[in-house]
Order: sequence, then structure tokens, then C-alpha cells
Amino acid sequence: MQSVPVTAPCEATVSADLPKIHQSVQATSVESYASPTPSPAEKREAPSIEDVSRVSLEQPRNRNLQSSKVPSSRIGRLFHYGGLAASLGYGAASEILRRTTSGADEHASSSLMLTEGNIKRLVSKLTQMRGAALKLGQFMSIQDSHVLPPEIEDIFRRVQDSAHYMPDWQMEQVMRDALGPSWMDTFESFDRLPFAAASIGQVHSAVLKASASPTGAPARVAVKVQFPNIVNSIASDLGYVKMLLTAGKLLPRGLFLDRTIQVMKEELADECDYAREAGFVRRFGQADHLGADPRFTVPWVWEGSTERVLVMEHVDGVSVGGAVIDRLSQRDRNDIAARIIELCLRELFVFRVMQTDPNWTNFLWNPHTRKVELVDFGATREYSKEFIDNWLHLLSAAVAEDRDACVEWSLKLGYLTGQENEIMLDAHVKSMVLLGTPFKATTPQPFTFGPGSAWADITAEIRAQIPVMLQHRLTPPPRETYSLNRKLSGAFLLASRLGAEVDCRKLWTGVVDGYRYD
Repeated sequence: MQSVPVTAPCEATVSADLPKIHQSVQATSVESYASPTPSPAEKREAPSIEDVSRVSLEQPRNRNLQSSKVPSSRIGRLFHYGGLAASLGYGAASEILRRTTSGADEHASSSLMLTEGNIKRLVSKLTQMRGAALKLGQFMSIQDSHVLPPEIEDIFRRVQDSAHYMPDWQMEQVMRDALGPSWMDTFESFDRLPFAAASIGQVHSAVLKASASPTGAPARVAVKVQFPNIVNSIASDLGYVKMLLTAGKLLPRGLFLDRTIQVMKEELADECDYAREAGFVRRFGQADHLGADPRFTVPWVWEGSTERVLVMEHVDGVSVGGAVIDRLSQRDRNDIAARIIELCLRELFVFRVMQTDPNWTNFLWNPHTRKVELVDFGATREYSKEFIDNWLHLLSAAVAEDRDACVEWSLKLGYLTGQENEIMLDAHVKSMVLLGTPFKATTPQPFTFGPGSAWADITAEIRAQIPVMLQHRLTPPPRETYSLNRKLSGAFLLASRLGAEVDCRKLWTGVVDGYRYD
């Protein structure tokens, strides 16, 4: 689930492989399933996905998880946000007084609101509130640090590294409501302390009884438990966060925050429906998707799962984005990157359904089976045939470096209105053509990712177009591209993180050459 970005601020961020991006994407993601060794303490050092895996490929890397009640009523959440606004106002007033008495330049800081003290207040409250506010932080933290003010970037980065979990009594209440008062009878064992916590839920390690297990034997599982009433707090939470973000007009106009928040509201409502997620897990596990592909593992889902509690098969892989990368061979790096890039293309142009969360902990590598294990489908989106037809036309035009076709299909998709000036058109087309570079017939293969590579040069050029498009764009990007861009940018970023070498042209032709337009 974690996080990604509500949207790329412009279409160019499909390829945002940026050096300042927060590389360690929430190792204790609620979507990453592995088994920990719990501590009896209410506050403990939480192992990352790599630490708890049976595959010992790296040294432990700990994070702090702590317990706090999730405010579940609208009035309760309003009280917390109101208190936050008041404390931020007090912090700003204190900063004014400090500058006045010290004789500091009133413009020395970009904002009176975003002092170090206020940033700490924001991070503390958002990690306690969880829900849409924390999700927004996780999504936005996968954006280009050249787009967001550094203070806002710092807030989102810190929020992503922290998460509280429910106290035991609150978890018990959710489990009773979802599975009934005798819910423990389903499990041989259940770790009541979660090993991961994130924006809308937390994950517990458990063992299903043989009588409940689809395998007919006791089975290790990950139990995803949703925070109470999170689904009903999405709209109000995003409204409060929008108010905080727009204070002082800190965000660039080109972000179109209203559209961003509206799209995110709809996406989050879907992600809060674990029954919907279970349906997509089963769909991807079918033979006509990934079930018959020996390169991937899709876990099974327990039939007793509900809208608020999801029980899935435990898998043994390690996150492909963590420090485990340093212990992977170049072959492994290349294979992982190629599979994830190809999976993106197949999701779009074969399945027309994509798991859009690029959090690296959603992709696990099992070195024993040499499979990529997929463990999160909450952010899965379906796309219409008409949209995918048009989007492939646009990407194909970019690969062919056809400027007129890029503009034509961008107009049909809604990237452009037809009223843009030449500055905007040139920046838009250039960013799309650069994006298509790895797939061009004239590009040397395998294509290299990572620092000092051809991809690093391309992303530097794309970055240069972002301020231009933020200044001159007239309309937000198409609604469908918010999630699509998020996933593609994450796939390219992962390939760069891996320092992979991938025959991207072969992947492109293998998927796209067989595509049939309506």
C-alpha cells in the first residue's frame, strides 16, 4: 500500500530517477509480509522485511514502532487536527518573536510555519493519526525533490519512516468485528504485536489451523488488520492536510492540488476495501495472468478474509529495494529489474490492470526459487481499452520521436488543452521522447541504469523540463495517469537503484508488438 504519490507533478516524473529521493522506502511496510521475532514490550525495535526473512542476506536494520490509539471518530480526529493547527500557529508566532528579537532577516526562512519545531509537530501528529494524512506523505515522498519545497519533502520523508500501531484492545475490537468473537479459534498461533504498521493498517504474523488452511495443513500467514474507521476519515483528513499544505502558498501551482486530492480520495477508498484487494490477488494468481509464470509468486488468500482483515500466505523473499541489493549478483539485479519493467508493460498492455504502488517492499526476491514474490494488491487499478489504446499511441509516438503524434495523442488523452504555448509543448514532448529512449530501436542494448549511466543522463534532462511544465501547464494530467505514472516511475527508479542492465527494447517489442487496437 504505501505509498506513492498521489500523482507525478507532470508526466515527466514517470521516469523520475532522482538522487535526492528517499531511497529506503518504508522497510516495515504494512504490505510486506514476513515473520518477526516479537518482543514483549509495548514499544520495540521493529525488524525490517529483510531482517525477519528466513533468507539471511544482510545485517539487521531496525526501525522504531510504537503503540498509540487510532482516533476513530470524526470529532476525535478533528480535535487532533485542530490542536495541531493551534500548535503550528504557536510555533509560527514564536518564530516571528525570535526573528524580531534576534534581528534576523524576515526572509531568511522560506516559511514561518515550517520551522524545525513545527516540522517535528507535523511528523508526530501525522504518524499518530495514520490514515489518509500518512498515506499522502508516503505517496508524495516518491516525487521529485525539485518539485516540492525541501521543508515539505522533509516532512513526508520523516512521516514515511515512522508509524504507530494499535494498542492490543483496539486490534482485538477490529478482529472481533471482522471475524467474530471466536476469531482466535481459526489460528494455531497469532502474534498480537504487529511486525509492520503503515497508513491504513498493520500486519501480524500468524499460523492458520489445518482445518482453516487451504493447504489442509497448518500454514504461516500474514494478517493485515485495518485501523478502525479509517475509510470514513479519508475525506476529512485530506481536507485538513490540504489546509496545512496550502498555508503560505508553499506548493507550486502546477501540482493542481485539488485534483490530486480528489483522485487520492477515490484511490484510498478502494485500498480500504480488503475484499477488493483479495479479488485482485486471486486474479493475478490465475494462469492467464501470473499463475503460470515461473518467474513470479502470487500468494493465496484465505477465504475467510473480510473487508477489514486480510489473511494471506506468508512468503519468504526479501525486499528488492533494501540494503540486500549490495549482496545481489549482477545477474540477480538484471533479472529483477527486467521482470518488474516487463510486468509493468504486461499489466498495461496485456492485462489492462496494474498494481500501482511502487513501494519496493511490495516486490520480494527469493534467491532459492529465483522468483519475484508480489505481496500487495491494494492499489490495483483497471484501465479502459480506449485509454490504454490512446496511451500506447502516445508512448509509441515518443519512442518514434514523432513530435506531431505526441501532441496529437496528448490532446486526446487530456495532457494538453490545445491552448498551450510553444514553451510548454516543447517541454512536454521532450520529456516524453526522453522517457521512450530505453525502448528505441536505435538505443544500444542492454540499457544501463544507475549513477553515471545513460538513464542518469536522461533523468537529468527530464528534471530540467519540470519547472517549465509546472509554470506553463494549463490542466492537470488525466486521472488514470496518476496511478500509472506512480508505478512506472517506481519501476525505473528500482532499476536504477539496482544498477541494472536491461534489454528494454526486447521487453517493449515482446509485449507491444502483439497489441491489438480497437
